[in-house]
Amino acid sequence: MIMDMGTLRITEAELARDVHAILAKVRQGVEVVVEQDHRPVATIRTPLPKGRLLSESIALAEARGTTAIPDEGFMKDVEEGIAERSQPWNPPTWE
Repeated sequence: MIMDMGTLRITEAELARDVHAILAKVRQGVEVVVEQDHRPVATIRTPLPKGRLLSESIALAEARGTTAIPDEGFMKDVEEGIAERSQPWNPPTWE
């Protein structure tokens, strides 16, 4: 096992020998790279956090005593933002 800056590099055999300990490391926030012949074959890490639901955001704002009132176009703006982020990213090509 080799550990550097939050990344643990292990062999397949080390993973098979103690998968529970490896998953405990992942739960602590360590990224685990499984290698075969010093080449990475898999990466194990915690899933990316999902965004907050709109209802959770509204409840949080209300709990904090907000006085903001969404206008009539608010939901349309939210839906457009969601649709825009749902599209595949097509970066510009460089010439």
